[in-house]
Amino acid sequence: MAKLLTVVGATGTQGLSLINAALEDGSYKIRGLTRNPNSEKAAALAKRGVELVKADINDEHSLIKAFEGSHAVFAITDFFEPFVAHGPEKAIEIEVAQGINMAKAASKTATLEHYIWSTLPNGKKLTDGKYIVPHFEGKNRIDDYIRSDKALLAKTTFFWISWYGNNFAYPIFTPNFLKTANAYIQLSPARPDTPIKAIGDPHKNIGVFALAILKQPHLTLRPQGRFVLAHSEETTAGKLLSDWSEVTGKPSKYVQTSLEDFSAVWPGFGMEMGIMMAMWSEVRDRSWSGEEGLLTREELGIKESDLTSVKDGYSVMDWKALL
Repeated sequence: MAKLLTVVGATGTQGLSLINAALEDGSYKIRGLTRNPNSEKAAALAKRGVELVKADINDEHSLIKAFEGSHAVFAITDFFEPFVAHGPEKAIEIEVAQGINMAKAASKTATLEHYIWSTLPNGKKLTDGKYIVPHFEGKNRIDDYIRSDKALLAKTTFFWISWYGNNFAYPIFTPNFLKTANAYIQLSPARPDTPIKAIGDPHKNIGVFALAILKQPHLTLRPQGRFVLAHSEETTAGKLLSDWSEVTGKPSKYVQTSLEDFSAVWPGFGMEMGIMMAMWSEVRDRSWSGEEGLLTREELGIKESDLTSVKDGYSVMDWKALL
């Protein structure tokens, strides 16, 4: 009998990518958790054989019921929804509560064998407190909670997903045309030579990594609490833009600015994402580090040919609508 894989956020980028990979693999019965099982995306998954269950990650009891019978759970939180509504401090508070709800529910799931928690590196620890990136910080606090539950920790893989190949779709990263320069300008508080680890097209590649984690527990659960870094290529902040120009045929210029000026151009999101870019610019090759025994693509046996590139991610995007 196929084991049950339960995916939180089934219609989002990460959850859907894993579901697509798991459906293609055929080894699992899949349950997708969503706030709205009647949405078009949920209905499309149901037609493909996914069991859709309504669940609220703000409600531990809702999650206990939704996780019932699961052998594996993929867990994710969305920092940015509460961030838009309430700002960074409240968003961290909400995200931490949601992550702990999921961890508690997972700990109470008798059948659970594997818990994949989608998180991010600890920038505060990497920089001795100089850079605290809010959408990292909440996840790091959830990491600490999972570590405090030794039984759950023994079943947990911490999953780091690097730069999305479609991040340029977000206005804060989308190059903007400037007539006087006759080029599309991208502002950033990071130096153009800042090393960036990228996941390529996240709709494809996240599922490849998550499925490899599930199918190799001898690697991803031993010793307990292993970390996995998902990236398809090594690039730089400047090359992300030059690759974009190559794919779109649009001339571009990379303009480094201060964090304060970047924040002024993009109120709210400018500081949130700018802190991350500034940290990466300073920490450089240590940006995705800080944990022992970090597993990468090579250790998981994932071939480069199994993955898409950042350019592949750019090529499937509708730039006429975005620019």
